[in-house]
Formats: sequence, structure tokens, C-alpha cells
Amino acid sequence: MSRPTLEVADIIRASGSSFFERHASRLAYQHRKVMDAIVRCRTAALGGHRDQCLRCGHQAISYNSCRNRHCPKCQGNARAKWLAARSAELLPVPYFHVVFTLPHKLSTFVLQYKRLLYDLLFRSSAATLIDVARNPKHLGADIGLLSVLHTC
Repeated sequence: MSRPTLEVADIIRASGSSFFERHASRLAYQHRKVMDAIVRCRTAALGGHRDQCLRCGHQAISYNSCRNRHCPKCQGNARAKWLAARSAELLPVPYFHVVFTLPHKLSTFVLQYKRLLYDLLFRSSAATLIDVARNPKHLGADIGLLSVLHTC
């Protein structure tokens, strides 16, 4: 498998320190920990092992992964399994993807009050969808929904 031209780890290596310095007052320790894990993932920093082909004897070094749930390298397989499991749960009915976005100006506030604001976002978005769907002008039905938080 060939390595992509640019990876998240490359971006963090190039500008992660200056980003963290500029935004350190708003970032938790866990954010820095995730950045460090991504940079170290599948490098000599985490150690490794030697793999050998049983047929031809070719050897290659494989470095250990960070196993951080936010790491794009480590979670690719987990993401694929999660999507397959969710797809298996789908009913044979139409689905719609609706996105609720918080204004960027609230970013600092959200970082300080995550639990409160995410709870408010989920409750208000669900109530809005249910109310709109029940309205006979729109769908006139009771709906089910699945909400997922996407952060950047």
C-alpha cells in the first residue's frame, strides 16, 4: 500500500507547535495529547517489529500504532466496521442527511462549556426535526433520528 502524499501527521509536524502556542489558552491538555499521538503514530517513536513473508522471506519493519481514537490512521478500520454495522441496521425507507452547524463565533464558548452546549445542540436539533416532520404541511409523521457530533 502506498503512503498518501500528505497526512494529518505531516500537517501537525509542520505547524502544530505554532498552532498550539496561538491557541493554548483555549485547548485542553487532551488536544495536545491527541496531536502528539498522531505525530508519533506508526513511527519509530512507538517502537515496532519486523515482519517476514513466509513464502519469499522478504522482511519489512512495521511500526506500532498509537491506537488513539482520534487518529485517522488507527481508526480507518474501526470507522469502516462502524459504518458497515450502521448500514446493516438501516430500514428499507428513504433517509435524509440534515446538518445543524453552530456559528464559528461560538467556538470559544463551546470549548469552555462542551457538555452543556452539545447537550443543548442535540436536544434542540432533535426537537426541531420532530416538530417539522409532524407538521402536516411537511411530512405529517412521527420520525426517528440518529444524531452524530462532528467537530473540527
